[in-house]
Amino acid sequence: MSNLVKVGITHGDSNGVGYEILLKAFSDNRLTELLTPIIYGSSKVASYHRKVLNSKSIAFNMIANCKEAKEGEINFINAATQDVKVEIGKPNQSSGEGAYLALEAAVADINNLDIDALVTLPINKDSIQGQDFNFKGHTEYLEDRTNDGKNHKALMILVSDDLRVALVTTHLPIAEVAGAITKELVIEKIKTLNHSLKRDFFIENPRIAVLGLNPHAGENGMLGREEQEVIEPAIQNCVERDILCSGPYAADGFFGSRKFKQFDAILAMYHDQGLVAFKTIAMDSGVNFTAGLPIVRTSPAHGTAYDIAGKNEASDESFLQALYMAVDIHRHRVFYDEARKNPLRKAFFERGKDDEKLDLS
Repeated sequence: MSNLVKVGITHGDSNGVGYEILLKAFSDNRLTELLTPIIYGSSKVASYHRKVLNSKSIAFNMIANCKEAKEGEINFINAATQDVKVEIGKPNQSSGEGAYLALEAAVADINNLDIDALVTLPINKDSIQGQDFNFKGHTEYLEDRTNDGKNHKALMILVSDDLRVALVTTHLPIAEVAGAITKELVIEKIKTLNHSLKRDFFIENPRIAVLGLNPHAGENGMLGREEQEVIEPAIQNCVERDILCSGPYAADGFFGSRKFKQFDAILAMYHDQGLVAFKTIAMDSGVNFTAGLPIVRTSPAHGTAYDIAGKNEASDESFLQALYMAVDIHRHRVFYDEARKNPLRKAFFERGKDDEKLDLS
């Protein structure tokens, strides 16, 4: 029986750099020795981009559904069957609809356990909006569509070789951030991050740094009281649950002094607080991972990059890292869950006698 992981790949916004990245990555067919790829997209659009970029022709294995996927092949499902209007470098309604159809098909397959992991190429959060997609991004959509009745909460984590940055709030206007951060939410995110570091990244005793919200982490209340009234109590609550977390740290000095190297992960309060630092350090190789869900989903850390679309300038490094990480996390979860499937019952000893007896009742 093969141990190759089936990875579904959505083509994202077809007017961005998604197809350029796909064509560059799979021009090396050695990738199929590591995983079984299944691309959800449009073969017509793929052919159009190949001609524009004058790139190497790739032999896709065209299949009707993921159950027909073959190992050693670059499998391709025409999920976006309608004519997609290609305007390279410009978002339009057609590319948004095509991105949604590919995403919906892939998510249906991963929910049915027909694929093992999902890698999503970048979408335009405006053009994809419609009757069936009214979310702020992939993270919120997947939290809604992949719940299995257990009320899973998604956690965005940006990952590189030596840096992991998670977010308490994600795609939220700055004016709404402070009001959205509560003690309960910070506790939830710390717990989810701690569990993900153990299950998804195989870190036995993870160390988590929690950033403050305000400049200088509030300066003892002079610049804001969220640290004293919300974040510190949340950290203390988690410490009492034996989670190794500390803070709140002032974000500028924390990253500027490279203190992040002392921790396994950082929890930032809002999107740009964490992502500006992360993308400055690891833009090309970074991966966006959605923790806390019953599925494995990764994505390149960059966006649609309309400004360089069609110019043959896009790097496929972040996409490749997203593929590798999806495979690794899937295997980590299988091993972690298998090891804990049938735990031993607690044993109690009757002490004070020479013939100590073991009671397994």
